[in-house]
Amino acid sequence: MRIQHLLEENLSEFVTEQATHLLEFKPPGNNNVTYKSGRETWDNAWAPDGSYFACAFGERCVKVIPWNHAKKTSVKLDNINENGDILTHKGCTIDAGELVWSVAIGSAVSEKIPRTCSINYHHVRSANLMLAIGLNNGRIKIWELDTNKLITELYDHKTVVRGLHFAPDGSLRLASASRDGTIKLWDMYDDGNMYKTLRPGCEWMYAARWSPDCQKIAGVGSARTVVVWDSNTYEVIRKFIGHHHNVVDVDFSPDGALLVTASYDTRAVVWDVYTGDVLLELCHLFPPPRPIYASGANGNHVRGAVFSHDGKHIATICDDGYLRIWTIEDELVPQQIATIPDALCVACSPTGSIVSVGTRDGTTSLFAFPRQVEPLQHLCRMALRTLTPSQSVDKLWLPLKVKEYVKYRCP
Repeated sequence: MRIQHLLEENLSEFVTEQATHLLEFKPPGNNNVTYKSGRETWDNAWAPDGSYFACAFGERCVKVIPWNHAKKTSVKLDNINENGDILTHKGCTIDAGELVWSVAIGSAVSEKIPRTCSINYHHVRSANLMLAIGLNNGRIKIWELDTNKLITELYDHKTVVRGLHFAPDGSLRLASASRDGTIKLWDMYDDGNMYKTLRPGCEWMYAARWSPDCQKIAGVGSARTVVVWDSNTYEVIRKFIGHHHNVVDVDFSPDGALLVTASYDTRAVVWDVYTGDVLLELCHLFPPPRPIYASGANGNHVRGAVFSHDGKHIATICDDGYLRIWTIEDELVPQQIATIPDALCVACSPTGSIVSVGTRDGTTSLFAFPRQVEPLQHLCRMALRTLTPSQSVDKLWLPLKVKEYVKYRCP
């Protein structure tokens, strides 16, 4: 019945709840009429502690915005935090020298990582936030946000660096995905040494993502590629089969049990990381197209998908001009929507309260994620799944219905 309604009604008329728009950042000279190549916001990222937000901003530039996460606004607009203290960290605009395709912010651990050799010279100091910028020429520039200084440049990719992600454990390991068909791993504590290259066998790689426990690396690319590697042995754990077109974005759920992928085949798919089973299909075109149509120019390419911090919501962007916010309990109808034409990238703040969307004309818009007190059973499920693979859930002394819930197979 609900699918029939979607066929008959416009999406904005059927979904009554609109996502709350918070802020908008536009590069200089943006008139929202003509799009100039090179002005696109291909990526945006949040600092792990929520203190900074970075986005591609106009030609060759990255804008770094100091953020007041307690007030959900920039420090420039409100510099008083929840404790009444004045926030003093500064923003900046960085000229990267080339077209910017990807950005990531990484945080270091407070204690220095032990080393097995006696070399003591290091570019990276452990107390600082690092900004990585992926460029059109295959280089990656690393900036220190506290001092606004270029620390080093990473050379090894042969063409566009399409995706970047720092390991969330504070180790300052960086994963980069490139159109040269590789994912490369870099160690900032070792002066940016490139220590591993992963080759999934496709022409282009679009994105790479560390799992929350940093034991896995997920990569997506052209020719329906979705691969997860073991980050210690670098062996392929699983290839996920089910998409019909290029796969362009990937994200783990906060407990590491689920994987969401965005594809040009009009769908975002939620997978069980441990079994490879498809748990949800978030369709952006109804009825879902047949594979031969989904694999071509269907007009509804899904360009991004990201989990919220609560593990219950997923934000997606699509060429049909909508930002959709879904719950994992309903794959048919999004909970909230917002009209945002020509969206190219989507990210979620570390607190889970904000979703940021970059567009083709260089504008970055911020929306509020739905916030609610989650049921205790969902919080228990996330705590359990952080340590328990799907196969091990079946061995627990729990009722069958509870096992299915813990494995995300029923609401």
